[in-house]
Amino acid sequence: MESMATLHLHQPISSFPTRTKSLESAKCRRTNSQNGSLFAVGLRFHGGANKCKFYNHHRHSTPIYATTNIGDGQPPFCVSDENTNTNHAPSPIPSPSPSPNPQTLLSKWSPPRYLWRGLSVLILAGQVIIRVLKGRVHWRNTLQQLERVGPRSVGVCLLTSAFVGMAFTIQFVREFTRLGLNRSVGAVLALAFSRELSPVITSIVVAGRIGSAFAAELGTMQVSEQTDTLRVLGANPVDYLVTPRVIATCVALPILTLMCFTIGMASSALLADGVYGVSVNIILDSAQRALRPWDIVSAMIKSQVFGGIIAVVSCSWGVTTLGGAKGVGESTTSAVVISLVCIFIADFALSCCFFQGAGDSLKTM
Repeated sequence: MESMATLHLHQPISSFPTRTKSLESAKCRRTNSQNGSLFAVGLRFHGGANKCKFYNHHRHSTPIYATTNIGDGQPPFCVSDENTNTNHAPSPIPSPSPSPNPQTLLSKWSPPRYLWRGLSVLILAGQVIIRVLKGRVHWRNTLQQLERVGPRSVGVCLLTSAFVGMAFTIQFVREFTRLGLNRSVGAVLALAFSRELSPVITSIVVAGRIGSAFAAELGTMQVSEQTDTLRVLGANPVDYLVTPRVIATCVALPILTLMCFTIGMASSALLADGVYGVSVNIILDSAQRALRPWDIVSAMIKSQVFGGIIAVVSCSWGVTTLGGAKGVGESTTSAVVISLVCIFIADFALSCCFFQGAGDSLKTM
């Protein structure tokens, strides 16, 4: 009984292990197909009483080896890749190729995220200062941000300052009245509000309201590649996005601080007069005697520095945002926290510079 099998292969057939059965090569004939000329090689196997033919259609002249199974007359079949070793010789061991770029000690080291974010704050601050000195300011965007930071933040700042002033008055006015120091109440309130409370409270409110908004906006623009679009259009993101926000915050915060100082003093005087019987005229008179022009100027300088810290830190954290919506949320929270920490550190440093030595503001009381 004679059986015939025809195989169409896309890969060459590797060698079949030779057995004791005989192998007889058939005729080789040429056929045509759609893919071009093919060679058909016929192999005739004699295994016991059975005999079969094995045809292979292949594109190139590839040596084919086959053998029949013992007793069944059927040839085994296996397919391997082109790299199969057909002569049973040991394969050569490939020599390692030299690396084109040898690795150094710091080749895989990358700086921590907080480190390059901190450096980005310094770099961004320097870029803003250079652009302000050169006059490269987008004034329309600056006016829009100034309206946002100033008038829209007045209500929150004044409300916070009023209640902080009344809480501060409750803590020490009753102690001063027991000691008979009614004429020192206004002086202490004025010095506390002008030097510390008004700049710090205003900066905290602006950092929570405006700083978080700056970080969220620029972070969203960064992850959605809007800042790259500005660069493609020929606009520098620092000129268009960062510098107007820094200028608006530095200009609006001193004005808000002065307003918070006024409201804080007024609420404290009304509470001291209505609850503890200390006249408003006495409080205002003692405040006028204790205050110096430098106290108000120092409050304006502090608030301006705090405004620059809030804007630069928030914008830096925004433009270095990674990771989509989750990254925007993390950048917003981190920007507010870092801004508050920097505000407290800067307040301590400026207070040490402005108010060194023993004070004499209460000697006239």
